[in-house]
Amino acid sequence: MEREGRAVGAASGELVTIGEFARLSRLSAKALRRYDELGLLRPALVDPVNGYRYYDPVQVEGARLVAWLRRIGMPLNRIGRVVALDAGAAAVEIRAYWARVEAETAARRDLAMYLVDHLSAEGRTMSRMPDNAENTGSSGSAGAVALAIRCAALTDIGVVRTANQDAAFAGPRLLAVADGFGEGGAEASAAAIEALKPSAWGRDGALSAADLLNALEDTADSAARAVRDAVAPCAAPDGSGTTLTAMLWTGSRLGLVHIGDSRAYLLRGGELFRITHDHSLVQSMIDDGSLSPEEASSHPGPALLLKALAGEARPASVAVACRADVRLQEVLAGDRYLLCSDGLSAVVDAADLRAAVVAADDPQEAVRRLAGLAREAGGPDNVACVVADVVVEE
Repeated sequence: MEREGRAVGAASGELVTIGEFARLSRLSAKALRRYDELGLLRPALVDPVNGYRYYDPVQVEGARLVAWLRRIGMPLNRIGRVVALDAGAAAVEIRAYWARVEAETAARRDLAMYLVDHLSAEGRTMSRMPDNAENTGSSGSAGAVALAIRCAALTDIGVVRTANQDAAFAGPRLLAVADGFGEGGAEASAAAIEALKPSAWGRDGALSAADLLNALEDTADSAARAVRDAVAPCAAPDGSGTTLTAMLWTGSRLGLVHIGDSRAYLLRGGELFRITHDHSLVQSMIDDGSLSPEEASSHPGPALLLKALAGEARPASVAVACRADVRLQEVLAGDRYLLCSDGLSAVVDAADLRAAVVAADDPQEAVRRLAGLAREAGGPDNVACVVADVVVEE
């Protein structure tokens, strides 16, 4: 009887045992057995009598790729897709995975820095609090100016598309844009925004910063569930979904929920600042220096999203992570906010975007100007935009 540990094969012994293959591939025999059970790395031969596994040395390169992908933390189901691709497509998939990891790490870093700042400020406040302050009933905001939101929303089908999968909403408590994709894109974008509307944002500033962050996380999770339900009837639900960029107003703070490549901008002091970070492959290439912002505007590749709200399954073509970014936004009277889908931001350059936002007398005029600019640029995609002014409440 052959014993595990000896090389066997067609007379010449070209197959090697699992022990030898483990040494060559830098994978343990236990890992090789596990990958065989999952269908990820099948042996070339399994002895029908004793069940010993034997491998062809040509499998070593693929096995080493599996080992390296595990080392960077890639899940096994995604590794299975990567190793089945040709080299070029596998490289794109690995880049997309790592960009998503970096985006999620950045979001955790931002939250960690917020917690450091918040707790440090709380510690300084407590150290200055007089002994008799605990029962004064004052929140420390007496005399603060009451602010409100004045806003408008618009969607436009564009010049090229035959259906509109974008959605937008503007109200005194909620600003949101969503850009649907796939068979159920229109349903997904509508469901994401609808899921935000019932949220209890009418508490006039009663939420603390920590409570608001928790509420934003809950709201983002609700939107993700609503999208999954909306696209479930589709033939391929994992290929349908939506981006979402929303701002929720409590009366004293704005909370931002963002996932995908729709954007939020802030006009303050005559300057237009982008306050969201695209969750896209192109943006990740800008971040790592392999693509300049100028080159990105004419990048020929598909608009691959690294994060979006979609069905549970995660196809190689759309690397979806269903956890949205959430954070708080400082608010000043006179601020003007723009939320838009990439049907606007991808075709209208930043200078023209700023000029239109600055020139408009009110949000309604602003959204009309912006949709017109997208059409003048060829209108290749649907457009969703929201413009909101922070004003002193009368």
